[in-house]
Amino acid sequence: MKPTPKRKVYLDPLHSIGYLARINFRAFSRELEKLTITQGVTAGQWRFLRVLWEQDNITQRELSNRVGTKEASTVRAVKGLVKSGFVSRKQSSEDKRKYHIVLTPKARRLQEKLIPMVVTVNERALKGLSKKDIDTARRVLVQTYNNLQTKAGERK
Repeated sequence: MKPTPKRKVYLDPLHSIGYLARINFRAFSRELEKLTITQGVTAGQWRFLRVLWEQDNITQRELSNRVGTKEASTVRAVKGLVKSGFVSRKQSSEDKRKYHIVLTPKARRLQEKLIPMVVTVNERALKGLSKKDIDTARRVLVQTYNNLQTKAGERK
C-alpha cells in the first residue's frame, strides 16, 4: 500500500493522537506510581481503587467495564488487591456465580492520601497551559473516546 499524504502524516508518531494519548498515559502512570508506591499502591491498583472509591460493592464484570480492562486482567488485579488488603470479594446473595468487590477500611483511608498525589501529577503535567487549552484537550479526548466506542457507521 503506497503512503498517501494523509497516511504519511501518521507515520510520524507525534502526529498520531492515539500514540500521543498512549505515551501521555504511560508518563502519567509512571509519575503517579512514584508517589503512590510510598503507600503500597501500584499504578495498576490505583486505576481500580479510583473506580471503587466512586462506588464499591460492584461485580467484577462491572469493575472491569468501568476501568476499561478485560475480565481476565480484572481477575488478576482483584487478586492483587485482595492480597494487599485493599478489597474483599463477597459472593452475591442473588447469583452465586457473581462476586462483588468491596473496599476495606484500609483502602478507604488511602483515598485521602492518594488524591493529593493525583492533583500534584496533574498540576505538573498541565503547567503552562491555559484553562481554555485544558478544556479543549478534555473535550477532544472525550470525543475521540466516544467515537471509538461507537461501532463503525453507527451514531450515538
